[in-house]
Amino acid sequence: MSEPTRYKYPLKLPASLKETVVRLAKDDGVSLNQWIAVAVAQKVGAVEVASEFLGKRAADAKPGALERYLNEAPDVPPMPGDELPPE
Repeated sequence: MSEPTRYKYPLKLPASLKETVVRLAKDDGVSLNQWIAVAVAQKVGAVEVASEFLGKRAADAKPGALERYLNEAPDVPPMPGDELPPE
């Protein structure tokens, strides 16, 4: 069985983030490199799953459906902090 190809990438992290990642890797009992590789893999998986899910939902969308829902929404002022910025 052959070794998978590996690539080196110089990663620059803010000191506070690196300290946290070092602590988390130590808590998990893995190397810093392994912890970061797993974190990247998890992020890639989350983005791909979300993209696939949203793509399927968009494929089923019907023109005008959003407008129907918006028309059914009550006409009330936005909650504090949700206002549009002044132009």
